[in-house]
Formats: sequence, C-alpha cells, structure tokens
Amino acid sequence: MQHVSFPDGTTRPALGLGTWRMGESARARAAEVAAVRLALELGYRVIDSAEMYGEGGAEEVVGRALAEALRAGTVRREDVFVVSKVYPHNASRRGIPAACERSLRRLGLERIDLYLLHWRGAHPLVETVEAFEALRAAGRIGAWGVSNFDTDDMLELAEVPGGAACAANQVYFSLGERGAGFELLPWLNARGIPLMAYCPIDQGRLAGETRLAPLAARLGVSPAQLALAWVLHQPGVMAIPKAVREAHLRENFAAAALRLDEAALREIDTLFPPPARRAPLAMT
Repeated sequence: MQHVSFPDGTTRPALGLGTWRMGESARARAAEVAAVRLALELGYRVIDSAEMYGEGGAEEVVGRALAEALRAGTVRREDVFVVSKVYPHNASRRGIPAACERSLRRLGLERIDLYLLHWRGAHPLVETVEAFEALRAAGRIGAWGVSNFDTDDMLELAEVPGGAACAANQVYFSLGERGAGFELLPWLNARGIPLMAYCPIDQGRLAGETRLAPLAARLGVSPAQLALAWVLHQPGVMAIPKAVREAHLRENFAAAALRLDEAALREIDTLFPPPARRAPLAMT
C-alpha cells in the first residue's frame, strides 16, 4: 500500500473508504455497518465521513463499525485515521466546537483525526481557523483542513493567521475530472499538503468506461481498478472511494497494489488528456 505524507510528518495509506450517502436509510444501516467493518478487516485504515452525510447517519455507521472492530481486536484506535467534515453554516467560532462535539458523540470517539471545512460558506475563514486551532489545542481534533477549495481559496487561507496549519484539501479528482491537476495539485504538492480525492471513479461511471477496457484487460484488472490506480499514482494524492458491496471493497483495495509504468500512463493521458488550462473545480 502506498502512503501519503502529511505536513506534520506522519504518513497514512493512500487508499481510504468514503461514506457519502451512507446513513440515509434505517433499512440499510446494518449492511453499511457491516461494509465498514469488512473494510477494516480487509486493511482499510482511513475512513472519511461528514456531518452532512445522512445528517450524521454516516458518522453513526462509522462509529458503530469502529467500536465493533475495536472490541474484536481487528484494529487499534491509533491505526485508524478518522476524517469528518463540518457544514459551512456551522463553521463559526461557536458553531465549530458544537458541531465537532456532535460528530464525536456519533463517532463514539474522543478525537477526530482530521476535521475539514466541507466547503466555503458565509463565515470568515479567520473564525473557522481560530475554532479549528482551539479544537486542536484541546485535543478534540488531531489536525484540520478544507474541502472543495481551489487555488485562490488556498491562497486566501494561507494569509489567515494560523491558516498555514491546513493539513489537507479534499476535492473531486478523477480521470474524468482532472481539473485539480492543472494548478491546485502542484500548489499543494509544493507545500506538502495532501489532496484527498473524492469520487475517484466518477461515482462508478468509470467502471463501465470502454476506453479503459483494452489497457485494463492487458493489465489483468477492471476499468474501475485502472482508474483508481491512476489516481493513487499521482504524487501527494489519497483516494477515498465509497463502497458498500464486498466485491467493490475488495476490488478497490486490490487496485492500490497496481503499479502503472510510463507506457500505461502515456496511454491513459491519450485517452483522458490532462487539462490544458485552469477550470473551476468539479463538485458533487
């Protein structure tokens, strides 16, 4: 498994599990808990969630699965990197600590390892950073970062007192949405800030991408695995595909072991050309 370095010098696996759209249905809850539990058993050690997902339901799924895995001895708490995100409308000096405590209760944890601002909202960044830093000082979060921030947003954040402590930026990044690779990813790489790629398989669309099929067949993998392996190959990038089905969890995990040579990368660039100019970030 490849690893990604964070600004504090720690490293984490480059492949994690996303939980978007989990926690929305009571009928699906048991299956979703089982999926996260299986992911931990398979070796996933990064779990991403947000208070927005299922209005806290996804965090409850993660919390229950993690608690069961800890009791069973499947994992140790210090080996699992738990990420969650705060709504922009909660990202004020008072709103962030309250939202964080709610997330901690749902997760059943004493600390969120990485806490992100989900996207920019009306509250000034200076307030958000102050609140994040207070939570970090109190030990309620290990680090903080942002999501859906383009280069201009990152430049503005860097000018805010304490803004240089930003530990990650989570954005939509995939073969089908390579825009972040033109300017944002090089900017982050130059500062040692990881890019966390959500929807790295374009919400499953690349699984049926016929353009990838010939190369995938030659490599003995599926188009989805090839697309995910490409994302994982990018320097400083962590991918967090969402999966519930056992086959998808196993397929994604196996993709992390795939190594792409220069010939394969050139072929992929021909099929999915890198961006020639800056464009707005994709968002879901």
